[in-house]
Amino acid sequence: MVVTPAIDFNPIWLPRSSGAAAGSSPMATHATCFVFLCLFLIVMIIRCAKVIMDPYSAIPTSTWEEQHLDD
Repeated sequence: MVVTPAIDFNPIWLPRSSGAAAGSSPMATHATCFVFLCLFLIVMIIRCAKVIMDPYSAIPTSTWEEQHLDD
C-alpha cells in the first residue's frame, strides 16, 4: 500500500481555513506587492521624464560600424 503525502495547495488570494498553520496574512502579502508596484511605477515615471526632457542623451553618439571603420 502506497501512501501519498497530503499537498497543502492554498494560493494567497484564497482565505485559509481556521485549522491551517499560521503564516503571512494575504493582506500583508498584497500590501507588500502594492508597495513594490508603486516603487516600480515611480522609478519608471522618473526614467520616462528624463528621456522626455533630454531624448538625445539616450542615443549613442557612435555606432559599432563607425568604430569598425576607425581601425
